[in-house]
Amino acid sequence: MKILYDRTTDTLTIIFSDSPVTESDEDKPGVILDYDEAGNIVSMEILDASRRVSIPSKIEYQVSPLAG
Repeated sequence: MKILYDRTTDTLTIIFSDSPVTESDEDKPGVILDYDEAGNIVSMEILDASRRVSIPSKIEYQVSPLAG
């Protein structure tokens, strides 16, 4: 997984897979989901990110502990 924030375009992109994108849908205004040939999500793009995300240039990543 890769997360990119472009300050110039104010776009936040989350890439889940390197698969080629065959279809894109604007799920909500300013939120674009990209899909591969099998219908799996490849990436999500958030336009005007600074208005939708509190601090788009700050990224935190957490992994939940395994249930024991």
